[in-house]
Amino acid sequence: MIKDNYDDVLQKVENAAKASGRNPSDVTLIAVSKTKPISDLMEAYEAGARDFGENHVQELMEKIPALPKDIRWHMIGHLQRNKVKYIVGKVFLIHSVDSLRLAEEINKESLKAGVVSNILLEVNVAGEESKWGGSLDETIDLVKEVSKLPGVCVKGLMTVAPYTDDPETNREYFRKLKELSVDIDAQNIDNISMGVLSMGMTGDYEVAVSEGATYVRVGTGIFGARNYNI
Repeated sequence: MIKDNYDDVLQKVENAAKASGRNPSDVTLIAVSKTKPISDLMEAYEAGARDFGENHVQELMEKIPALPKDIRWHMIGHLQRNKVKYIVGKVFLIHSVDSLRLAEEINKESLKAGVVSNILLEVNVAGEESKWGGSLDETIDLVKEVSKLPGVCVKGLMTVAPYTDDPETNREYFRKLKELSVDIDAQNIDNISMGVLSMGMTGDYEVAVSEGATYVRVGTGIFGARNYNI
């Protein structure tokens, strides 16, 4: 089932990219594997998945040593500053940097470990109170401050759009994130790249791809409903 689901999502990503005049190879599918057992992750791996996203540091740290070494791990959930030290140097990309204080902590731990951590700045485009991330206006100021930190490298932006039964209603939020990335890129700030847009989940990833997503984060669409009772 997981292989069929993964193949199906991959095909839909490819179709959405082609329909919007984009190269499908510019879009990476992240298999969001929170609460899922190692056996499920291995099924996805055998289907071709190499990018996996986790929401919780403890679960991430348990899974990394148990799975193949060529997996690129993505921290996509809210990250507490006291957990940063556990994942620095072990994850490919931290998607959810939502404050200068968190960026400074990642910088500190990265310098200590002798690495540069690749991060995305999380933007709460829809302004939902339940979501993390800065506003569109705050993000430009945050970019300028984070650019001064030698232990981190901003690769782009991330957003979590509202949950909706109609993915078209999220198109405006994806479009706004893309526009923000273009505006930031035009400022040519040192240590800042806007090549990555992490947006789109199981319910709306095709719309996100059509609006410029380079990473889509799909969990339920690949693994089925989550089990929160483990």
